[in-house]
Amino acid sequence: MTGYFLQAFIYLFAAVIAVPIAKRLGLGSVLGYLIAGVVIGPIIGLVGEETTTIQHFAEFGVVMMLFLVGLELEPKMLWAMRHRLIGLGGLQVGGSTAIVMAIALLTGLSWSISLTIGLIFSLSSTAIVLQTFNEKGLTKTEGGKNAFSVLLFQDIAVIPMLAFIPLLALPELVAQAQSAVADAAQHHEEFSLVSGLPGWAYGLVITVSIAIVVVGGHYLSRPLFRFVASSGLREIFTATALMLVIGIAALMSLVGLSPALGTFLAGVVLANSEFRHELESNIDPFKGLLLGLFFITVGAGINFGILFDDIALILALTVGVMVIKAIVLYCLALIFKIKGSDRWLFTLSLAQAGEFGFVLLSFSVQNHVLPTDISQILSLVVALSMFLTPALFILFDKVILPKFEKDTNDREEDTVDEKGSVVIAGIGRFGQIINRLLVANNVNTVVLDIRAEQVDLMRQIETKSFFGDATKPDMLHTAKLEEAKLFVIAIDNYEASVELVKYVKHTYPHVKVLVRAYDRGHIYQLRQAGADYIESETYHSALELGSKAMRCLGFHPFFVEQQKTIYKTIENKQSDTLYTGWKNVTEGERYDNNYRQLFMELEDLIKEAMKVDRNDKHSRERGWTPPPKGYADDFKDSEDT
Repeated sequence: MTGYFLQAFIYLFAAVIAVPIAKRLGLGSVLGYLIAGVVIGPIIGLVGEETTTIQHFAEFGVVMMLFLVGLELEPKMLWAMRHRLIGLGGLQVGGSTAIVMAIALLTGLSWSISLTIGLIFSLSSTAIVLQTFNEKGLTKTEGGKNAFSVLLFQDIAVIPMLAFIPLLALPELVAQAQSAVADAAQHHEEFSLVSGLPGWAYGLVITVSIAIVVVGGHYLSRPLFRFVASSGLREIFTATALMLVIGIAALMSLVGLSPALGTFLAGVVLANSEFRHELESNIDPFKGLLLGLFFITVGAGINFGILFDDIALILALTVGVMVIKAIVLYCLALIFKIKGSDRWLFTLSLAQAGEFGFVLLSFSVQNHVLPTDISQILSLVVALSMFLTPALFILFDKVILPKFEKDTNDREEDTVDEKGSVVIAGIGRFGQIINRLLVANNVNTVVLDIRAEQVDLMRQIETKSFFGDATKPDMLHTAKLEEAKLFVIAIDNYEASVELVKYVKHTYPHVKVLVRAYDRGHIYQLRQAGADYIESETYHSALELGSKAMRCLGFHPFFVEQQKTIYKTIENKQSDTLYTGWKNVTEGERYDNNYRQLFMELEDLIKEAMKVDRNDKHSRERGWTPPPKGYADDFKDSEDT
């Protein structure tokens, strides 16, 4: 027992140390687990022969992952994504598989081994790519959306791959395995429902088993979950979720199918269930730990002797696989008209092999499709391609993206052929609202923006704007700022907006400057620079949402409006005091001295003022104007809708 405790501690300790470090370095959690396994295995030697046994147990994390993938695949979502999903995803998997298989055949490998290798290398790393997209804000780009479609298709494609690969078993490998583990094979047959059945009966059993999963999942799961939920015991719901996944996996194993296939199918059936989110929250921790353990065992099982003996071959295979996938992806980007930097983001982000490659490699060896020596080499290729993925994103960020931005913006600045009483710098989500409000009231505006694509987009919706950098003095002169009454700064650049205020107030002192602020500190910097009017980009929206929250909690609309007015009044009265306190201290001391005290006093003033108003029937805010007649009814109607 002590040995098990020590082994568990070693694996968990390695994960706790390596994964956070890997994430901070931008490598992702999967690479962190792999590195942890490499360190405790081949490098230090803390784990050894038990790694393979633990890996069999940890592979259940893959079963849980596919159950969660199925839960996310609502039929409506799949139908809406069908063109990208089947077109991009299907062609990517099919094209990559075909090319890799053809090259493997040329090296003299059998067609079954070549096809298996092609399937393995057609997959990319969902974990690394999606995590990097989220960290870099690339998820909603055109390249990111198309990459997600391909990754989703790959995750779905793993299911038929797991069902198909056992059919490619090599007779000689099967014979070797049977002679080596005859007793284990006999024991396994005792727990099979299809052993010795004729073909028609075997097919019938499989059909009935799948029907049980689909029909039972649709009609029986809801009453079961309602019954369990009524107990109010979270641990029982967790036990029920685990029972469901383990039971379906066991049923699939008994009829000779892949456990992952059954759990994935069950996940799809339960995708529209009202208990979906509860199932996800209960299964996800187990999935994460078991998958992490699986990747650690993969890292621990890497044979560095093979790497050093064949380092040239392995590096050549790694680069070759990534180049082949990149070519396929780039061609698909051309076919599907993915343009500009999005084309390169789509190409580079998916050029690596993925974590499911390890799963399929292990699965292929277990099912006697791949020899162990080939599997060890391919595992190194998959791992190295994943290690190189952060370098591909760095290449995109530092080399490709700046080039496209330069090409996009490297055109001559527009000649401003109009003049207006208001010049607006920035036509993004903030500047658009200001411009539309002014134009709707017959105010002539001149709008400048440094992003050429944004200017072109605005022109498509008949919003006149000019391409040019408003932070350049000559551009402001071209826009005839000296003849304007107001200059509105709506650019999303903290430092540039402060410097722009300083320049305009010094050069055009007669022009009033209205500027967008990021936060309270930015407000003070802009005020110090000389801005005439400053508005926090989130202040009013946050105040309105807070008011909405109070009304939803049952506070009377009139009372909510009054409290909102009190809040704004006290904030305005104390702004000069806070600004003075901010200005008189250095940045590093602002939350360690008098300024912090002033800020806390503001909070206390707001609380006290609102407390007094709640206890006093006579409002102290005599100047407050009640909302118009019917205000409360309008709010009630909006609540009903």
